[in-house]
Amino acid sequence: MATGTKADQAKLVKLAQQGDRRAFNGLARQVMKPLVALTYRMTGDRDTAMDLAQESLLAAWENLSGFRGDASFDNWLFRIATNKTLNFLSTRKEYPLTDEIVESTAGDKTDLPDRTLHTRNLRAGVLAFMATLPEKQRLVFNLRFYRQLSFPEIAEITGTAPGTVKTNYREAVGKLRSYAKEKGWQ
Repeated sequence: MATGTKADQAKLVKLAQQGDRRAFNGLARQVMKPLVALTYRMTGDRDTAMDLAQESLLAAWENLSGFRGDASFDNWLFRIATNKTLNFLSTRKEYPLTDEIVESTAGDKTDLPDRTLHTRNLRAGVLAFMATLPEKQRLVFNLRFYRQLSFPEIAEITGTAPGTVKTNYREAVGKLRSYAKEKGWQ
């Protein structure tokens, strides 16, 4: 969650479930940036990521009465976004590594030039690596590496067993090691 406490979020959820659009807008503001980041790293396209994030928020609003609070609102919403993104990806077989992705990973322009170049190359390399992963491994790697979620949280979001999540992550990390060795990363 970007801002506010879990208690604040729970109050907003309760108000939103009662039809308060302002409360839901507050929730949306809290989760929009991480939601777009999740969908962007999965699709590699900024416009598609924004569309999927917005579709996820719309689906959340329409189904908010079904949110029981068993999971955090964030995780519930990430699960919606995950399902929408996986459905989108199942209709498309390639994950483009575009100049836009590389440019967006450039980092802070105030860094030293060699550090900026190294950071940019490393981020682009990780995104290129992610493009080689099967969808489920890409999703688990994304949630663990970028969102730093626990395996039980990832299992909750993806709707899979924690053991399966751990296996997918372990396989992705193994592939990353091989990829890094192949690319000569140090």
